[in-house]
Amino acid sequence: MKVKKITFLFFYCTIIFFISCSKSSTGTGSVTPPVVVPPVTPPVTGTNDVEFWLTKGDQSVLLKKQADILSFITTVNSYTNIEVDTTQTMQTVDGFGYTLTGGSAMLINGLNSADKAGLLNELFGSAETSIGVSYLRISIGASDLSATTFTYDDMVAGLTDTTLTNFNLLANDVDLIPLLKQIIAINPNIKIVATPWSAPVWMKDNNSFTAGSLQPKYYNVYAQYFVKYLQQMKAQGITIDAITPQNEPLNANNTPSMVVTAVQEADFVRGSLGPALKAANLTTKIIVWDHNCDVPQYPTTILNDAGAAAFVDGAAFHLYAGNISALSAVHFSFPNKNIYFTEQYTASTGDFAGDLKWHLKNVVIGSMRNWSRNALEWNLANDAAFSPHTNGGCSTCKGALTINGSSIQRNVGYYIIAHASKFVPAGSVRIGSNVSGDLQTVAFKTPSGKKILIAENDGGNGSVFNIKFNGKWVIASLPAGGVGTYIW
Repeated sequence: MKVKKITFLFFYCTIIFFISCSKSSTGTGSVTPPVVVPPVTPPVTGTNDVEFWLTKGDQSVLLKKQADILSFITTVNSYTNIEVDTTQTMQTVDGFGYTLTGGSAMLINGLNSADKAGLLNELFGSAETSIGVSYLRISIGASDLSATTFTYDDMVAGLTDTTLTNFNLLANDVDLIPLLKQIIAINPNIKIVATPWSAPVWMKDNNSFTAGSLQPKYYNVYAQYFVKYLQQMKAQGITIDAITPQNEPLNANNTPSMVVTAVQEADFVRGSLGPALKAANLTTKIIVWDHNCDVPQYPTTILNDAGAAAFVDGAAFHLYAGNISALSAVHFSFPNKNIYFTEQYTASTGDFAGDLKWHLKNVVIGSMRNWSRNALEWNLANDAAFSPHTNGGCSTCKGALTINGSSIQRNVGYYIIAHASKFVPAGSVRIGSNVSGDLQTVAFKTPSGKKILIAENDGGNGSVFNIKFNGKWVIASLPAGGVGTYIW
């Protein structure tokens, strides 16, 4: 009996000892979770062959150049290979950027001169000192992120202006055009695509800024509206590289908005807009659709119309519905036409980590892997209340910047674009790279010959992998949800 008691006491004390050893040193009594040891990158010595910039989903690192020594080696290892291949060449890149809404322009213009100059240089200056934004989208008239609704030829109810004698570019765009001039002074090569949210309401069948359609009797007048816009912007020193006939032509729930079917857009481009631009000797590209990936048959309908397609450079997409692979479907059906990605917003209800992952995977990497020439986030700036916007416009769209007085906050949209725009200038060419497991990638060769790899770790664990190039490899790592840009 005594032996049994001693044995029991021994095991009891042993259990108590191990439990006490597992207690937290904080004295709270909580059990410390098991330590998960992440894969360790073998130490590398020698020259640093690859520059590495990192952003983490927890915001502890934001577009920061890392001190890692990344040297090309030939020592065999078992890590996943991400192979970059310059012998595979795809589309040329036009640029990365944002929509410069009227509201964005108003807020930026509200900064004092020193802060404004600093911000513009940070956004649009050389890649060495800025994030190198190289592409902007602007609205023709008001967008839903303007303070009020307007076009460039508004009339008193019941009146029309078929000769466009009332057309006035500067009446309402008091912020946008002066700001564009300052941006162009910093980057004269910046590309701009312009799109209307609505025609003048006197041209529409419901006489309203919301919904309604353009009346066919005004097709030629509306085409001349575009001509006047392009000519007067040029007179202001602003060259518009491309236009789309209508923003989100199947969205009747925005203010402003206008519904345009695929057949109507084809008719307008073939019979009015294309011939009007040609007669005015304007070389501005016409890009159709400018809406979601779930209706690729819309641009397909227009591009299958030989008369309309003759005037069309390509098709533009958003991704509020559908799959980014729709871009490739249109590309392979019409390989002589170009593909563009012109809008995606981050929401006030989103979180940094989730938006960073999703937008890098889909908007930046996804659009580029599916033949887009650009990748644009929607909306450069708004205030802390997600204003300004029209009555009926988006009240949850979060800008890349939040501007409150002299305070400037850089949000997730800033870093989404910066991971590409800072390192991949216009004129770069997409080259081969593979996707492996959770590692989403896209690669480019710049005009100066640099190779750029953008990678996003879409998984829940850190990843160690090889960047393989020309028979050698660099051992790299990315934390879960992290984004890295690698340059050599």
